[in-house]
Amino acid sequence: MAETRIPKRSEVKKENTWATEDLFPTDQAWNQEYESLKSVPEKAEAIRGTLGRSAADLLAYYREQDEIGRRIMRLYNYASRKGDEDMGNSFYQDMRSKAGSLAVAVESAFAFAVPELLAIPDETLDRFFKDEPALLPYRRPLEQIRRMRAHILTQEEESLLAAAGEMAGAPGSVASSFRNADLKFPSVTDSKGETHPLTQESLVFLLRGSDAALRKTTFETFYRTLYDWRNSLAAMLDAQFKQLLFFSRARHYGSTLEASLDRTEVPTSVYHSLIEAVHNNMDKMHRYVSLRKKLLGADELHMYDLYTPIVAEASQPIPFEDAKKNVLEALSVLGEDYVAILKEGFDNRWIDVYENEGKRGGAYSAGGDPHPYVLLNHKDDLDSQFTLAHEMGHALHSYHSRKYQPFCTSDYVIFVAEVASICNEVLMMQHLLNKTTDKKQRAYLINHFLEEFRTTLYRQTMFAEFELIMGKAAESGQALTADFLCTEYHKLNKLYYGDDIVVDEGIAMEWARIPHFYYNYYVFQYSTGFAAAIAIAMRILKEGAPAVADYKKFLSSGSSMDPISLLKIAGVDMASPKPVEQALELFGQLLDEMEALSE
Repeated sequence: MAETRIPKRSEVKKENTWATEDLFPTDQAWNQEYESLKSVPEKAEAIRGTLGRSAADLLAYYREQDEIGRRIMRLYNYASRKGDEDMGNSFYQDMRSKAGSLAVAVESAFAFAVPELLAIPDETLDRFFKDEPALLPYRRPLEQIRRMRAHILTQEEESLLAAAGEMAGAPGSVASSFRNADLKFPSVTDSKGETHPLTQESLVFLLRGSDAALRKTTFETFYRTLYDWRNSLAAMLDAQFKQLLFFSRARHYGSTLEASLDRTEVPTSVYHSLIEAVHNNMDKMHRYVSLRKKLLGADELHMYDLYTPIVAEASQPIPFEDAKKNVLEALSVLGEDYVAILKEGFDNRWIDVYENEGKRGGAYSAGGDPHPYVLLNHKDDLDSQFTLAHEMGHALHSYHSRKYQPFCTSDYVIFVAEVASICNEVLMMQHLLNKTTDKKQRAYLINHFLEEFRTTLYRQTMFAEFELIMGKAAESGQALTADFLCTEYHKLNKLYYGDDIVVDEGIAMEWARIPHFYYNYYVFQYSTGFAAAIAIAMRILKEGAPAVADYKKFLSSGSSMDPISLLKIAGVDMASPKPVEQALELFGQLLDEMEALSE
């Protein structure tokens, strides 16, 4: 049988691509805006020294920042979306690089602003806000700067750190280009002798299949290929943590974790509490692994057996059009206005749907003006349907924040970024469970939900623990060599998955395929967001309209408050371990039902 071919970008139907022309109609229009913005750094000098002079001057500065921010966001959004369509296309990679360099140049030119804002006496600021009510929307961003007074440097030092920003992003950029554009995998052969292309995107899809021989070959081929590049991949990750360490020490933080979380006003205790709560509930994860082994009828359960559905015969293909319909039905509980925005996104090409050669892997939502953009690599399966619900959760969070917040507080912080997306997934799961009484279908869906717990609450916490290990190693002077990374990662897999699975040696290289390790302690927020989202979704399903109204207030609040306070609007207190413990309690209840259904 002929190998399934991944299409070139030029072969993808327009209706399955995102509408980048909504940002700029042509590359030429983008270039004109780029040339226009190149003069912005030169104009910054005229503003230096004026911020504390009067309320009018301070207002003029913030309005100028809003305008520049909007324009640069749009410029970078276009370049990034075009670049992600085909990461082997050097024209758009150059465009992305130009946009990034311009953003760094503008940030460097305005580096004087933070020290100037810190120098304004409190009584002067109070007078400014009384004299000029139009300044009030900027109180929150101003307070965010002033609360970090101990970590703000001199104007010259701030300029130097801002200028180093582009260099600091190099490890992540190099790793992304290597994984998505340069790294190639051999095709793999199934038990019938048929070949399948192996890519970053097809890995998990192939591991979900019922062909055990194909799963084993896929797993071994993928990680053997990564192993061949282990030293280069480790050097990239080592460079990432070296730059995090440099910036954390330059700003007088005690650790890279503290530096990362302080930016979003999240106490480090939340990070450690998450890991502790998961460790205290590791028995449930081990029970799930044992149940999976039993239901698969395996003498030995391997790491490559973790993705295939336990009730494989209940899995049905879900074309993209059906996935959209199911998402609309499941999220109708959030009201007609929410559904109307979803339809607008579906009908007006907010989404880039299918995989093509060179396209960036994974899935994401990029908020912005005039609307969010969602990247998918859709397969016709249940996971992809949930990914659609997930990414549109991000998109509508961005949409609401942009609509109801001034520009300066419209970009929500990463601690709350996963809440809306996972809330959509939970509502989708409850909708599907409520629609079926068939035991096999119900078992299949419950297993999918259990997998969400495994891959989000447990696995992302494992990633977070691995990040903590890497950060502490870097802080102690330990180089992140391939041997060190593989040893530590293999240990964590044994801890999290238990004794009823063979922790194959290949899994020790999995760290090399996780892009989030370049996102600066991002991954723990998948787990905390998952727990918060479960609490919110269950409240919506139980209380109805009042809970929906509170949830929409949360979606519309951007970064107008610290993230712990934002989640309290929706009825969740993440300063407490309670949401994580409640989520793990639900995991145990689902596991009980799955064990009963398996009998």
